[in-house]
Amino acid sequence: MAAPATEHVRNIVLVGQDGAGKTSLAEAMLHVSGKTPRMGTTHDGKSYLDYDDEEIRRRFTLGTSIAPIPYKDYKINVLDTSGQPDFLGDTLATMQAAEMAMFVIDAVEGPQVMTTRLWHEAEMMRLCRCVFINHIDREHANFDVAMATLHARFGSRLGAVTIPIGVDKDFKGVIDILRMKARYFEGDDERIEEIPEEYLDAAHIAREKLCDLVAEADDELMMKYLDGEEQLTQEELESLLDKAIAQEIFIPVFVGSTIIKQGIKGLMEDIASYFPHPRAHGPFYLANGDELFVDETGEPAGFVFKTLADPYVGRMSFVKVLSGYLEPGMELTNARTKKKERLSHLYVMMGKEVNDVKSAKAGDIIVVPKMNETQTGDTLSVSGELEVDPLPMPVPLYPVAIQAKNKKDEDKLGTFLSKQAEIDPTIRLVRYDETHQLVIFTMGDMQVDVLLNRLQKQANIDVELVPVRIPYRETIQKTAEAQGRHKKQTGGSGQFGDCWLRLTPNPGGGYTFESEVVGGRIPKGLIPAVDKGVQEAMSEGFLAGYPLVDIDCVVFDGSYHSVDSNEMAFKTAARIAFRAACEQADPIILEPMADVDITVSEAYAGAVMGDVSTRRGRIVGTDSNDEGETIIVVRVPYAEILTYTKDLRALSRGSGTYTVQLNGYEPAPYDVQKKLIEEYQASRK
Repeated sequence: MAAPATEHVRNIVLVGQDGAGKTSLAEAMLHVSGKTPRMGTTHDGKSYLDYDDEEIRRRFTLGTSIAPIPYKDYKINVLDTSGQPDFLGDTLATMQAAEMAMFVIDAVEGPQVMTTRLWHEAEMMRLCRCVFINHIDREHANFDVAMATLHARFGSRLGAVTIPIGVDKDFKGVIDILRMKARYFEGDDERIEEIPEEYLDAAHIAREKLCDLVAEADDELMMKYLDGEEQLTQEELESLLDKAIAQEIFIPVFVGSTIIKQGIKGLMEDIASYFPHPRAHGPFYLANGDELFVDETGEPAGFVFKTLADPYVGRMSFVKVLSGYLEPGMELTNARTKKKERLSHLYVMMGKEVNDVKSAKAGDIIVVPKMNETQTGDTLSVSGELEVDPLPMPVPLYPVAIQAKNKKDEDKLGTFLSKQAEIDPTIRLVRYDETHQLVIFTMGDMQVDVLLNRLQKQANIDVELVPVRIPYRETIQKTAEAQGRHKKQTGGSGQFGDCWLRLTPNPGGGYTFESEVVGGRIPKGLIPAVDKGVQEAMSEGFLAGYPLVDIDCVVFDGSYHSVDSNEMAFKTAARIAFRAACEQADPIILEPMADVDITVSEAYAGAVMGDVSTRRGRIVGTDSNDEGETIIVVRVPYAEILTYTKDLRALSRGSGTYTVQLNGYEPAPYDVQKKLIEEYQASRK
């Protein structure tokens, strides 16, 4: 297929709750279009799109797949996304590449939490929306109830363009409200007939609602229509429909069953005829504040919305062509790195199948291999000056400490995880020198599990997860003085050091050191050794092995030996003095504190606030946002929220979100300190 013109490209992202049938819808469209010889299915692992080993094993989508569907003179790029919260970042990034978000809703379950979250995200992106009510042939399916739920949740702009002929086990086909025909799909063939008499009233009611909404796209026609002067003609309705959809005046609702392919062909006709093409959609916003509209005549440029690490081919970048056209052999400059990337090949990808193409025009989506300096969210152009302002990604807040079972694999492990963090913005890798741990921050347990399985299969590294160590601190609460005297004689020259230290609490002020020694009691050249000895002792901790902080230290007296005193002797003496002074200075353990903003539906606010108190948290304040959600501002020990990602999901049925900012330390409660000290002492036996 030759590179399609921009006006003949349709980019549709399928979004919604896991299990609603997004992948099945894409598979049905592929098969009905003739692109695939059979209907791909996920339940038996024979999906064209869910080809990854993990997806086959789990029977659901984990990341975006592309289904490029030829339909008449059009190319419909269907972007199938995950409905799992752990892979929300991948879904949001993919939504940036589309002009239409199709929300797939189960006819029985209705819109779930993930659907609502993504609906609001699409609104903020100014992304056109439509709905496909799937599984209308399921037991207890009810189209009227489903529509009422959609109107209650998402507003009155939604209108049916197809309605079912029968529901549940009696579902036979759909009524095309736009064309006022009945459509039946039997096997691989579609039959179009007149609307059965018993459905005419329902069809006319739906048609009137459709005309009411679409008429708003033209002020003059709307006034005539509302005044009752005339009804919209078929020609007027069809001419206004694309405008009404593009301007988000009207949100079309389709119905069908992907498994038996009912309602699919008419859906594809409407996508080609009435859905916005890339140039008709709003602009991309650039980092410098400018706007960039998709344009075939502009500077060749592309935006990377997803990156894959294929174990055989290498890095694969999913690119939305923003302007001009792209061809193999072109060199583009990455706006972020200012490095050039050569487009060795351009691929059209369907699941795992890749096919070379000779060019891609503005608005199309292609895959480019081996752009090793380019990451998700990058923009490439001839000049290197164009840079799309990427969508803020969800912040990964779920920490897991990981280590290789075999020490020789530690470097290999770090390299693999670093590459994963490069291609997936919702993975963050941190190596904490203080706790000697490698910690990966993700969106949740499932993302961790998928990552570990790929780690074992692709890199052949066996790993284990260990508890994340909390970076506690220790400090003192009162002033104390003590002497440290070190004397060692082993034949020949010995070691002698003697110093007096005064320790004073310095809350929030860090560590300071000064000397008040007079009269040469300690030579000036050995004073720095005292400082070093104190800092070494502070790093080792006193109560439970955690670094001591916020202490003013003064060396004010001491003595020395002209032969046996040296740096090592005074470092040792300082350590002895420091520990002796700490014992008298009322030492305590400090725990890191976090400021947490929790956003949750009002219905779950009480449960969330009650849970906060069980975590030793303090509610600082509450507020509400424009969506009527409650915002709870909390200060809580960091140790109490390590698993909060999954805990909040359970408390709020998936509707809650939160942000975390580490902010200072506070004294840990007695029972926490006691436990930490006991664990430390046990580890030293």
